[in-house]
Amino acid sequence: MSTAVFPVTNPATGAHIQDVPDLTVEQALAQVATAQEAFTQWREVAPRKRAEVLTGAYELMIADVERLRDLIVAENGKSQADAEAEVRYAAEFFRWYAEEAVRLHGEYTTAPAGGVRNVVTHHPVGVALLITPWNFPAAMATRKIGPALAAGCSVVLKPARETPLTAIAIAEILVEAGVPEGAVQVASTTATREVVPALLGADAVKKLSFTGSTPVGRTLLAQAAERVVNASMELGGNAPFIITADADVQAAVDGAMLAKFRNSGQACTAANRFYVHADVAEEFTAAFGERIAALTVGDPATGAQIGPMIHDKAAADIRALIDSAVAEGAQIAYQAQVPEGAATDAFVPPTLLSNVPADAGILKEEIFGPVAPVVVWEDQEELISWANDAEVGLSSYVYSGRLQDAMKIGERLESGMVGINRGVVSDPSAPFGGVKQAGIGREGGHWGIEEFTEPQYLSVDWS
Repeated sequence: MSTAVFPVTNPATGAHIQDVPDLTVEQALAQVATAQEAFTQWREVAPRKRAEVLTGAYELMIADVERLRDLIVAENGKSQADAEAEVRYAAEFFRWYAEEAVRLHGEYTTAPAGGVRNVVTHHPVGVALLITPWNFPAAMATRKIGPALAAGCSVVLKPARETPLTAIAIAEILVEAGVPEGAVQVASTTATREVVPALLGADAVKKLSFTGSTPVGRTLLAQAAERVVNASMELGGNAPFIITADADVQAAVDGAMLAKFRNSGQACTAANRFYVHADVAEEFTAAFGERIAALTVGDPATGAQIGPMIHDKAAADIRALIDSAVAEGAQIAYQAQVPEGAATDAFVPPTLLSNVPADAGILKEEIFGPVAPVVVWEDQEELISWANDAEVGLSSYVYSGRLQDAMKIGERLESGMVGINRGVVSDPSAPFGGVKQAGIGREGGHWGIEEFTEPQYLSVDWS
């Protein structure tokens, strides 16, 4: 069967990078059948052998950091530093789940009434459909593939159409590391609305793991409900970044730069709303603003710190949010410069907005770009109310001079993850995920591998 192709382009320059297969529904379903066949073999592979394969994949990724970095820079548009950090972070999921593969423990207990022994074991769920976004094309893939393979599952990975090249490269690395042919399939396609429901309707698909927006997550959950497919969801974020009166302002600025501008702000964990105590608001705004204004914007292949948004429409939407905030009373206090003659319209200047009203519309949106709205607070109860006023609760950040105070605030935040005096929350060993409409389930740590298993309980007569 012949396969059509679609082009992958560089968002910074508009240049054509490469063509990739554009799978039809029938071709994607054929991948499921192949993955099912591979699953029957891979599930029988000893945990130690699976661990060795994943360790090999980790080592191959680290040895190939520069090529993978440049691939991400080209198809995604993030800076070279961010892209290299992503490759190293992504590889860590293979190393972590190599270790978890041999630690999937069961239970052996005596029933309370006696005369029965309870034995609990874990089985891989089967073929897993993994749907990943464009903003972290390597890390979002390995964060799902790692635990799935460690548990004994096979996978069909459906990457974003904007960034399929990284997914294909990772699949090739896994085969080189020893994953059986067919156990990792990449379903690159432009027909997402037709292909994904068909895949979810395939009897062999037993698991859905999705990372993306909350609206799309709702749609996929409804589709998964048709066959009651086991589903994990990592959805949108609207992270508050809280700074108390006694916080170390310089440390807060350093953390804010990481939390806001990693991947040019295109991250679900990105700080979206900055709540700064009145006592340090002027100092923080000036220090943060100067750092923002000094950021270099342009083609990341030439060393720019801030690259383009993923496409022109995303950039236009962010510029509209800035205009709307200004119309509601906010002021553009600091702004970096987009170089004249940029090759595409996908660039947005890093911007600090001051005097933002606490009920401004921009605070209700996941900006997904390099814009930092600053709100001044004085009353802590009002602050907590503002911070929790969101339909999603993925990540939050708190900077305070006293650790206890920061943790007390953190525990009151309706958020799955809280950075305490640090601007990064992601770690392969920790449970990544949110509350409310930010998702279902967790990725990372021992929680991540459990998402790809089903416990089985054996009741043994002991009379």
